[in-house]
Amino acid sequence: MISFDAGAQAPAAPGRVQPLYFAAWRWHFYAGLYVIPFLLMLASSGLVILWFTTIAPEYGDRIPVAPGVALPLAAQEAAVLAAHPGEIDKYIAPYDDRTPAIFRVQDNEGATMVALNPVTGAVLRMRPELGTWNAWATNLHGKLLTGKDGGWADYMIETAASLGLLLVVTGFWMAWPRGKEGFSAMFVPDLRAKGRAFWKSTHRVAGSWIGLILLTFLISGLAWAGVWGGKFVQAWNTFPAEKFGAPLSDKTHASLNATQAKEVPWTLELTPLPMSGSTVGVQVLPEGTPVVLETVVALARAIGFDGRMQVTAPADDTGVWTISRDSMSYDSPDPTSDRTVHVDQYTGKVLADVRFADYPAGGKAMAVGIALHEGQLGLWDIAFNFAFCLLVIFLCLGSVVMWWLRRPARALRLAAPPVPADLPFSRGALLVVLAMSLAFPVLGITLVAIMALDQLVLRAVPPLKRLVS
Repeated sequence: MISFDAGAQAPAAPGRVQPLYFAAWRWHFYAGLYVIPFLLMLASSGLVILWFTTIAPEYGDRIPVAPGVALPLAAQEAAVLAAHPGEIDKYIAPYDDRTPAIFRVQDNEGATMVALNPVTGAVLRMRPELGTWNAWATNLHGKLLTGKDGGWADYMIETAASLGLLLVVTGFWMAWPRGKEGFSAMFVPDLRAKGRAFWKSTHRVAGSWIGLILLTFLISGLAWAGVWGGKFVQAWNTFPAEKFGAPLSDKTHASLNATQAKEVPWTLELTPLPMSGSTVGVQVLPEGTPVVLETVVALARAIGFDGRMQVTAPADDTGVWTISRDSMSYDSPDPTSDRTVHVDQYTGKVLADVRFADYPAGGKAMAVGIALHEGQLGLWDIAFNFAFCLLVIFLCLGSVVMWWLRRPARALRLAAPPVPADLPFSRGALLVVLAMSLAFPVLGITLVAIMALDQLVLRAVPPLKRLVS
């Protein structure tokens, strides 16, 4: 494994395992210096997002209502506009007959989400679309409160996620049983241990249990990042718009993401939207039927949409009505039931009908992975995500405790793990590092930068070398 020396030397030891162990530990330590603050932020904001999306949705999606015969949609729209004048551009159908309908109303002040009792027409809750804890936590989680995709925040998070992959791989290398140890040491903590030995055992066990899940979550997050996601995997797994058979807009599906939250399926984000105004499409509504919210919802029910779904109005003269149900938008606990349909705003013809089965392999993997990541697969998944976030926080804080107990007393230095000068060549470790660097370019660039800093800066500036060693 490629490594660098910050001044401290490991005790001499025969064989290859101990020197390579120290090298892995050193990389693990340096990756952690950058990654731990981000992991703490991601896990903490993830807990907030999980709470306000699955347990207590802030728009009022789960407010209980008495079942009954729902008012016609036109009457529901009138009740919403009477309470909050503006233009309705989105309708979210109730989960069932015991939950509200949600309408998004646009006015000069922005977007407001209105929860309506569909039986009585009573407004149950009104909240600005962006004025929620979930919106704030989502902005922090993916954009460091910048409110926009790309830029420095995106690169910082992608660097953290890329180094997080290195953290997991080196962590598994160090946790792997050696000598007379059994695999139980990886998965059962030694509660009899004291001091740093106790923290090391619990850190090892917690990391072993959640390491593969953390790896999965990091990769799914990277799939949205600007370099690895935007330039590589998302572009390769984008649904081909040519299958629509309709004229294409210069807008993509990503334009339907109105808030900090991602609502459009990952595989469709870069796909252009079809345009209204042509003669193509499949006629479902009787010809001459006015194409308004009520008839579009009737169309959706006629072609198989049931339960909760979302209907978005055309954004302009060439825009389309969009009917969607996907787990990313908390519509369904089953990502394989994802479906997006576009309807011509003039003729009512169906221009596109994209289902989970139509996604490329990467799109299918992301749909399932995101549902798992967001706690959308049921109560067990919510509990799993809460436990996972808490364990990530425990790992981060435990690593700080271990460093504090290991560092030299009253020494103002980082005390990085030492690496022996005679580190043996390991073809396997080198191949792993090269493969990860090629697969994740930001990781490779970061590793080169770290090695250059060590070799060119730390060696040339003794005070900095002492601070690190």
